[in-house]
Amino acid sequence: MQIHLSNDGVPIYQQIVDQIRHRIVSQTLGPGQELPTIRGLAETLRVNPNTVQRAYRELEHEGLVEKRRTRGTFVAEVTPRESVHQRRQQLIPHADNLLVHAKGLGIEYSDVLELLEKRQNHLNLAGAP
Repeated sequence: MQIHLSNDGVPIYQQIVDQIRHRIVSQTLGPGQELPTIRGLAETLRVNPNTVQRAYRELEHEGLVEKRRTRGTFVAEVTPRESVHQRRQQLIPHADNLLVHAKGLGIEYSDVLELLEKRQNHLNLAGAP
């Protein structure tokens, strides 16, 4: 699994989470597919195994992956454990951040909506919930 780390100020574990989450949501990684071992991914990325463990733990908390004892970490069957309202609540800080950032850049709301639609199509998420 190719994960690219950058020095842009985003914590390493968060970069790992974001890239694996993106692969799961875009269905590049499918349900039941095994993720690299914590130690193996840490060696490949040249990071502390605790960093990878933290990323996997966050993905597990989100319900995107599941640990199977002695077998490894696998992409979970995505079945929402939370209500639609609860899942939408999780998006509020991200939406707020996007809107504030766009305003700071002088980008109109309609342009933000257009950009979101283009990104959704680019990521092949049109049919996703």
